[in-house]
Amino acid sequence: MLTYHFFMIVLGPTDARTPQGFAPIAIGLGLTLLHPIGIPVTKLSLNPARSTGPALFVGGWAIPQLWLFWVAPIAGALLAGLTCPALAGESGPPETRLAAASR
Repeated sequence: MLTYHFFMIVLGPTDARTPQGFAPIAIGLGLTLLHPIGIPVTKLSLNPARSTGPALFVGGWAIPQLWLFWVAPIAGALLAGLTCPALAGESGPPETRLAAASR
């Protein structure tokens, strides 16, 4: 769920219709906000590769749980990628949206 929100934060300010130059601020503040929320709950890792390293070093009980740290962020990012265009009011295939944004 937190990866979904982070990906929505990334997609919003990087949209062609938003004012340019504020994306790094929004993304950085969003990441800063999500970590204090997620670390106490699940030892948050928004990056599946970052979860793999510690799990391989710990071994044992961490390896069987590793699949969730890959599936959940990918599912959250896919869900955000599908819902963001609907929330932003975009319609049509991506090629037409890109052509309209470049005008």
